Amino acid sequence: MQYSGLLMLFLVLFIVVVYTLLYVVILRDQHRELENLTRQETRIISDYLADSARDELQGLGSQELVLAGVDQFFYYVTNAEGTFVTGSETMPHMREELFELVSGWVPEKNQIREETLQVTFDERRIGGREIKDVPKSDTVRLMIDGSPIFYNGQFVGMIYIGKDISFAYQLFKWLLIVLVSLAVLFAGVAVWMSYLMSKKAMGPISTAFQRQKEFVGDASHELRTPLSVMLSSIDAMEMTDGIEEDPFAKKLLRNMKSEVKRMTGLVSDLLVLARADSGAAERTLEQLDVRAEAANVIESLTPHAESNGVSLGLEAPGDLLVLGDRARVKQLMYILLDNAVKYSPDGGLVEMKLSQSDRYWTMAVSDQGIGIHPDDQPRIFDRFFRSDKSRTRTVGGHGLGLSIAKWIAGIHGGTITVESEPDKGSTFIVQIPNEQAVST
Repeated sequence: MQYSGLLMLFLVLFIVVVYTLLYVVILRDQHRELENLTRQETRIISDYLADSARDELQGLGSQELVLAGVDQFFYYVTNAEGTFVTGSETMPHMREELFELVSGWVPEKNQIREETLQVTFDERRIGGREIKDVPKSDTVRLMIDGSPIFYNGQFVGMIYIGKDISFAYQLFKWLLIVLVSLAVLFAGVAVWMSYLMSKKAMGPISTAFQRQKEFVGDASHELRTPLSVMLSSIDAMEMTDGIEEDPFAKKLLRNMKSEVKRMTGLVSDLLVLARADSGAAERTLEQLDVRAEAANVIESLTPHAESNGVSLGLEAPGDLLVLGDRARVKQLMYILLDNAVKYSPDGGLVEMKLSQSDRYWTMAVSDQGIGIHPDDQPRIFDRFFRSDKSRTRTVGGHGLGLSIAKWIAGIHGGTITVESEPDKGSTFIVQIPNEQAVST
């Protein structure tokens, strides 16, 4: 869309430049034609005065002078006092209005006026001849020029000529319509071509990403077996005679067991996300009591919380029956509670509140921990994102828990959001529709 927008910007600039150039060129050409016509008819009158040795224009109308052009809307000749001498127009009934436009006007050098008239074309004749090429519009755009008439260096009158340029403005109108239509057409073509090109360019990337997801899923699945074997072997070694009497060996086994458990948790999380990406994650929908499930999760986490000096609390109605995947909902609770315990200070309180409305059931987990900076809040649900990387080793985890929590809320048709202030704790809020549609 960015490249299409840039292309359209250049196209719009091109249209503006072309339209402006044509506008200026066509109007300038009309100016030049009118000036030439005015000079030509001024010369005709001057030659007539010179040939007839007359120093006034009175009676000029009775003479056989060809002053009418087919592209003229009107012409008027006045004497030195500005009195009408002779003239003609395509619409004789408008003589008074047209003559008023030029009466008393003495144009400066190269000065040409433009006027707009609202007219009704009852007649289209000039000099007794019918004019067929007059536009049939009720609006007429006139270009008017005037020139003084001299005889032996003495000013004797003025000639005014009005040229109908309505066709030029009609041309501008249709030109603009054509250019805009072409712009819309090319915009569609540009977007379509950009889409095809971007799709072609994204092909190898999509393939590589798909292979990466498959690799993560396959590797996670294959790693579970050796990790289970390692954990079982460590458990067997701990029961071997002599281990209890050797503090160094006991410490090594304890550290190994801790790291294997941590690796097992990471592999399990990666496997969940890999299945989520592929849409192959299994879900079993059933009716469950969220309050009872929450109580069970809190009971299982209480020893871990107490070892960190954190208290767990639950506030919920007596019964809260919903439709969902029992295992995934319990996993969601575990992730949010465990995350809150990790970031809570000694003596802190982590509380889970459950509620239900006509449309949603809500789970809110709040803590009194370090909080999340506003700049980090939009990214905390990204995979492997840690707002405080220096605490990774201290609190454990790999930055995948909230990604999984978001996925679990999503497959239940719900949302998860966070409200947090630095040093004032955080509250994660999950809202899931009562009659939710499970999707991949």
